[in-house]
Amino acid sequence: MRRIKSHNLAQLLMQLRFTPEAKRRAQLEAAERLFSLIDKDRQYPYDFVCFHITGFQPKGGAVQEILAGADLRDDLQIFIAKLSGRMAEPAAEQKEKVFTIEDLAARFNVSSKTISRWRRRGLLARKFIFDGGEHRLGFLESAVEKFAKDNPDLVGGAGRFRRLTDVQRQQVIRQARVLAAKTSLSRHQIIGQIAEKLDIARETARMILQQFEKKHPEKPVFRRPLGRIEPTEAAELFQLYKQGVGVRQLMERFDRSRATVHRIINQRRAAALLGRKIEYVPNEEFLQPRAYEQILGTPLTLDRPNPEKKLDPLELVGEDAAPTADGAWEPNLLPEYMQVLKMTPVLSREQEIDLFRRYNYLKYLVAQERHALKLSKVSAALLTRLEGYLEEAEEIRTMLVEANLRLVVSIAGKHTSDGASFLELVSKGNFALIQAVEEFDYAKGFRFSRRASLDIAKEYAKVSGRNTELTAKRAASLASIQRDMRGTTADVLALERTRQDLAEVIRQELDEREQYVILHHFGLTGASIRKNTKTLKQIGDELNLTKERIRQIELSALQKLRQCLSREQFEMLTG
Repeated sequence: MRRIKSHNLAQLLMQLRFTPEAKRRAQLEAAERLFSLIDKDRQYPYDFVCFHITGFQPKGGAVQEILAGADLRDDLQIFIAKLSGRMAEPAAEQKEKVFTIEDLAARFNVSSKTISRWRRRGLLARKFIFDGGEHRLGFLESAVEKFAKDNPDLVGGAGRFRRLTDVQRQQVIRQARVLAAKTSLSRHQIIGQIAEKLDIARETARMILQQFEKKHPEKPVFRRPLGRIEPTEAAELFQLYKQGVGVRQLMERFDRSRATVHRIINQRRAAALLGRKIEYVPNEEFLQPRAYEQILGTPLTLDRPNPEKKLDPLELVGEDAAPTADGAWEPNLLPEYMQVLKMTPVLSREQEIDLFRRYNYLKYLVAQERHALKLSKVSAALLTRLEGYLEEAEEIRTMLVEANLRLVVSIAGKHTSDGASFLELVSKGNFALIQAVEEFDYAKGFRFSRRASLDIAKEYAKVSGRNTELTAKRAASLASIQRDMRGTTADVLALERTRQDLAEVIRQELDEREQYVILHHFGLTGASIRKNTKTLKQIGDELNLTKERIRQIELSALQKLRQCLSREQFEMLTG
């Protein structure tokens, strides 16, 4: 789905995810009413938008954002679709008829692309749960009628209310039977041929056949595959889905119904969530009767900078940036993004406590509620809710990491005199920072920076100790390494198995580029005894990317791995 262009509106969407469902529903309806008021040729202040959706003016003294009407209409459509997706209800339980894209295409005898064009012209859609637990865009009948009333020429020109006769419907069914019996064409190809021959929309032909098969299951038009889908096929289907292949393409490729494809996808999603390692810092607050309302009921509000050029705080240093002797930074040596990072305000004690409370409570909810998932009959609503909790938790974790990256840079600048590379120190410091975020207990009363500073300093002490030992006792160190390499065969095999398990997790959880960075930087491509590591610069040269970009990819990948590796595995990887 497209992204919301307005930074403020995107932030508001994230904040509304934490409000009670009844209030969110009212705000969804308010956003739809606002959409109908917007003139694409006018401009609107963000205050106006926020007030119409929430009923209050935005807080803070930020510079007023002026939104062009055309852009605001696009943003509101995305806003409405995403907000409704978090509280999707079954389409069958709505007070009025809900159309799918295919339903509308068949009703108006147009293509699905035409429906997409109508959406850009103002046809509002929400997310609903359809048969089989599928979350899809749907159109309320009232929204369709309003759009048709406001755009009579557009809808009329597309062939509104043109209906096929019963004879024409029977002709579609007969031709489909003949083609299915005498050719090896797929369902998708047969429907395309019929639509072209009879000069009707593809969706019209598809809906006629689908409705016939529902009414007459004993008279299937198409040959269906026999037996259960093979595990290897199911794994391939899910992998393609994660890579962005659409459900319709998967239906055609594996010759399965839409419901079957969604069932396989949901089962795989559920299995991944059940197998995921969820760790949180417990707190008695989580056990209180009104914990959800007290912890997540208030919208999350943070004063975050909104520079003209979007800052990526993971890109820490430029090619020429370097600390002075006292660990400070010379502004004239810093790239633009580092200057902005320096100006980013640190979290207050209250903001820090709120973020860590939310972060751990969201993971607590997942750990408690995922036991209700049953692979034999996956609840799509429960699955989506739990994945939403994890998505929110990851967003908060990113905020916590980004808010403390300057701490890593500051401490790293003071340890360069120990002989370690500054870039290596920053990389090691990031690992320690991620670990500190996972283990910090906000209830103990001290600031996170204190805990993080200790963990980062300990990591740097290891680096410093290794450098000193290699300098002063190189021969003894090499001899020790050789003795270690002559360990028992059983130990070597156990280490190799652990390394292979670690590499397999990396291949399952990361995309291709993240895999390459992690496997080569930490030396998991060769033998376990002697790691064939590569520097970030070497990897960057091979991938034609800057080392800052490689570091960003590495940190993102480590954040993912931290959620599915044990502490020992994570330390084995980064140690």
